[in-house]
Amino acid sequence: MERLTIFDYQVEIDRAATIDWYASHGEWGCDCGNCHHYVSLAKERALPLDMMKLLDSLGIPLEKATYLCSLYKTEEGILYQVSYRVAGNILSATEQDKDAVGRCIHETYPYGAPDFPQPHFDVEFYPTLPHAEDT
Repeated sequence: MERLTIFDYQVEIDRAATIDWYASHGEWGCDCGNCHHYVSLAKERALPLDMMKLLDSLGIPLEKATYLCSLYKTEEGILYQVSYRVAGNILSATEQDKDAVGRCIHETYPYGAPDFPQPHFDVEFYPTLPHAEDT
């Protein structure tokens, strides 16, 4: 396992197990308009830069979220809750920075990753992305 800091969390990850799982699984499968829009933006690499840099560093394809939900529309766009699963453990956390890009959480519900290697945790983001008609 490799030790890293993700946001304000000390974690250990199994990079090879994470990459292997994503290599054998498809993209987020919901066909609703907002989920389809998110996946399209992910494929175009039109997500927030910090989010893309972190996921790229973990070897996780942007369009392969393991949980995705559009929460609500704002004037700036659509607020999403999106998670990507990582093989490994959360070791410790410091007080969460209120401006943090996301968080790490232990999530046991399988969502879009029912056969993900154990142990694991989710890296969760709350990006506001442009409305479909704005892109």
